[in-house]
Amino acid sequence: MRTISKAQAPTLSPLNIPHRLLLGPGPSNAHPEVIGAMNRSPIGHLDPAFLELMDEIQSLLRYTWQTENPMTIAVSGTGSAAMEATIANGVVPGDVVLVGVSGYFGDRLVDMVGRYGADVKKMTKPWGQVFSLEELRQAMTTHRPQVLALVHAETSTGARQPMEGVGELCREYDCLLILDTVTSLGGVPIYLDEWGVDLAYSCSQKGLGCPPGASPFTMSPRAQEKLQRRPGKVANWYLDMSLLGKYWGKERVYHHTAPTNMYYALREALRLLATEGLENSWERHQNTVEYLWQGLESMGLKMHVEKEFRLPTLTTVCIPEGVDGKALSMKLLQEHNLEIGNGLGELAGKVWRVGLMGYNSRKENVDSLLAALKQVL
Repeated sequence: MRTISKAQAPTLSPLNIPHRLLLGPGPSNAHPEVIGAMNRSPIGHLDPAFLELMDEIQSLLRYTWQTENPMTIAVSGTGSAAMEATIANGVVPGDVVLVGVSGYFGDRLVDMVGRYGADVKKMTKPWGQVFSLEELRQAMTTHRPQVLALVHAETSTGARQPMEGVGELCREYDCLLILDTVTSLGGVPIYLDEWGVDLAYSCSQKGLGCPPGASPFTMSPRAQEKLQRRPGKVANWYLDMSLLGKYWGKERVYHHTAPTNMYYALREALRLLATEGLENSWERHQNTVEYLWQGLESMGLKMHVEKEFRLPTLTTVCIPEGVDGKALSMKLLQEHNLEIGNGLGELAGKVWRVGLMGYNSRKENVDSLLAALKQVL
């Protein structure tokens, strides 16, 4: 028997993770019942009981997104994997893809779309603003895209993109509509079918109140038709919906070893949302965030986004002059076990990002944040 001579086993104590109140841009704290579900013993990813659970996830996701799309699944990966699945399956090399950029994740769409061989066209607005229907029409007339990609809830700015009329516009110009709902699903009104959205993606760790790792994805029959007639294979094997559809569909063909416990958690998170009711959840998120805005304004703090377009799930708070934003957020973490987010990209050093999502969208959490802010400010 050979003797280990180089890589020695490290000596570590048992895992000890501090409890934090997660009021940043994500992840958020999961509901205790969701954590309990995730702690169940795993079973096989082709076990009949697990296949039934997959069907339940699909049904719950259709309700949550307000869609009847047959191809509605959870991708085994974080929200960025679902984002890439959307691009990989919805974009054919050479497609003209028009991307609305008014924040960090619009730029990420541009980067990702370019990697899949698209002819990328950008329309831009200052970070924190949104696109009007007329601005979208002008850009569509100029570029004549095969795909329009928009961010419904821009996580870097806290702005909500209005979607009324956008789907009709896309059908007028015969292009697919992609929508990023990462920071809106579960906490912000979404009507995918009514809006005419063809492909959408999200994550589990924000408005759904679940740990990260199983991410919602959906595509319309119109998008599936494009997938079926594409000239070559999808460039990403792991995220190819023509393969994944056989695992999630009637065929039940093995594709990969699914993270069973993450799906347990997602199923329970979606069940809790359905039990509460979508409209009740949307109302709770709105009421809680308005309570936050009132508290922040009473302290003399200002919000970055115009009120009409603010997200109920994430608020960007302008950092007062003379305050070190990163130092303050670190002090909240170290002294109060409370996490808020710092600014990204163009808003780095200018805003804090406060998330009230899923299970965390409760007034007692706002009270904890406001009390801690008063102390450290």
